[in-house]
Amino acid sequence: MIILDDLDKKALDHFRGFVVKKDLVGIIKGGANVPAFVLEYLLANTCSTEDEEKLKEGMENVKTILRNHYINPEESTLIQSKLREKGRYKIIDKISVELDPQRDRYWANISNSNIKKATISDDLVKSHEKLLLGGIWAIIEMEYDPMITVGNTVYPFLVRDIKPIQLSTFDNTKISEKRKEFTKDEWKKLLLRSAGYEPYSEGLDDRKLNLLMCRLIPLVESNFNMVELGPRSSGKSYIYKEITPYAILISGGQGSVAQLFVNNTTGRVGAVGLWDAICFDESTDKLFKDRDAIPLMKDYMESGSFSRAKGGEISGSASVILNGNINQPVETVLQTSHLFSPLSDEVNHDTAFLDRINLFLPGWEITKFSPSNFTKHFGFSTDFFSEILKSQRKTTFYDALDKYFTLGSHLKQRDSKSVRRIVSGFIKLLHPDGEYTKEDIREYLVIAMEMRRRVKEQLKRIGGMEFWDTNFSYIDKETQEEIFVGLQEEKGSSLIESNPLSPGVCYTATSDGDTNALVKIEVVALKGSGKMNVTGTSSQEVKENIKNTYNYLRANERSILNEQHSLSGYDINIQISNLMGAYVSGGIGSAVYIAIISAIYKKNLKPGLAVLGNISIGGAVERAMNFADKVTLLSENGAKTVLVPMENLSEISTLPTSILGKTDVPFYGNSQMLLQKAVLGE
Repeated sequence: MIILDDLDKKALDHFRGFVVKKDLVGIIKGGANVPAFVLEYLLANTCSTEDEEKLKEGMENVKTILRNHYINPEESTLIQSKLREKGRYKIIDKISVELDPQRDRYWANISNSNIKKATISDDLVKSHEKLLLGGIWAIIEMEYDPMITVGNTVYPFLVRDIKPIQLSTFDNTKISEKRKEFTKDEWKKLLLRSAGYEPYSEGLDDRKLNLLMCRLIPLVESNFNMVELGPRSSGKSYIYKEITPYAILISGGQGSVAQLFVNNTTGRVGAVGLWDAICFDESTDKLFKDRDAIPLMKDYMESGSFSRAKGGEISGSASVILNGNINQPVETVLQTSHLFSPLSDEVNHDTAFLDRINLFLPGWEITKFSPSNFTKHFGFSTDFFSEILKSQRKTTFYDALDKYFTLGSHLKQRDSKSVRRIVSGFIKLLHPDGEYTKEDIREYLVIAMEMRRRVKEQLKRIGGMEFWDTNFSYIDKETQEEIFVGLQEEKGSSLIESNPLSPGVCYTATSDGDTNALVKIEVVALKGSGKMNVTGTSSQEVKENIKNTYNYLRANERSILNEQHSLSGYDINIQISNLMGAYVSGGIGSAVYIAIISAIYKKNLKPGLAVLGNISIGGAVERAMNFADKVTLLSENGAKTVLVPMENLSEISTLPTSILGKTDVPFYGNSQMLLQKAVLGE
């Protein structure tokens, strides 16, 4: 019994003949080692229906075609015999071609049929150049002619014609028009079902769905470079192996200069010129056969072209994907090394190579797939789906984000290029009609910044200060607000975030004799009439600190704030959160002071900032009690900078050297110095 959901019905209404029930592939495939796009090519012609009888009939038809024409390797002798008896026979198989320079001719090799050195015409090879690069799946018309000889040897097999298993024509305007009939969520779901996944099944939440969408970007963006490291059985290579005839999977260590770039003997362009995507599987072992492939690959990844030995520039549009397994928990890798370390030794310390990677997908977040994660619903047949993806490679939305956002100062040219291309990829996938909103762009921009920042953070670990600028941010053109984008794995177990702090957020530590507390202060400044509200603490001492700081600001606002930012025009809400320790006590005035000003001016504070000390109602900076304990507590929980009153300067020698090694401890003597040292960019 077929149970259709609303999206199935919609897909059939608008794309009948081009959608297929995705679980049929598994049912028919059984033990046959035939790619999904071959089966779906056959299924879409007969099984794009919800009518159960027609579906059964279509499946029987496909089974018959496969039974009669698809060759399993163990049947190779039988098929050769059939060819000899009948003289001519159609088979479904993978065919590749090699040049025999001694005899100046091409030979076809037919994979499962185990036919070596079949005669094939030059014209057929010219029409299907991918035959020379790993081969293609096709419906092949074979002939048997014992009269074909070369010297004294008989080569009786002949390839008469080839029909590649992919659509012969495709009209992209249909996709643009039909996209308007679907909501964004429906379209995303349909794309993911087309790739074989069942969105929102167990373990596949919004975050993971966006990561799965990232796997499709190299298929819609030309010359896009991506790395994915993750556990085994999480489908890293599935997309490039099963759902498109336009990608090629190269096993680790197999990439040669002739295969990838150019054959210097024949002048024939390699894989980069003939495929949309080249996926290096198991790139943790070895990438290339020849050492000299690496400089060529660097050249190609940067510009989409490379220079060949005999002169002249050759260009290609293939995207490059490096996949590999990561065998340790990410936290462990980050403690001892960097996230590129599992890659092949040829490249894992080569910053020039790694900097060319546009997107680093955290495959460790994508869990191993269970049967429930694969869809049983309708999705685009893979040949149609691959044409949708291919057709998008000609367009670009490189400048789409400029309408709403500006990129922050830490994004250098390669970062900006990568972020723009990821955003463009998401628009092509989810808005092929070019209709999108500001919030759509914001969503894609945040993902894009994370995926490129992951590359930059690892480069910083390898190459040091050359790659120091990793605090990626974007500025909303409408509000001028700057928003920083962090990484899941960089947060680690630290309570204090290592990114620039949002306006109004600051950390401090308080001490009550033997016990210390780690405190987060959050201030929200709303247009209002000068009220102040404190939540999160019942301590009279803390409330007194806050009141004194507020009154000091109020009394000196002309010199500290300006007229447009007078406290009388804001309602100030202050939230005190105890992140660790017994309870919050006094000594938090300086941190509150910084938080209020940054909230009013919408200014970010420095990454991982904490402030010790108190400001009296008269503006005097009071010494921090239990100085060494507090700095140690803050440092061990992620503080990168702890601002300390000048009065504590004589105690600097009481700090452990391990703390001084990882946390900056600058001193301030007055509220003006405090402000200068706390605000980002000051």
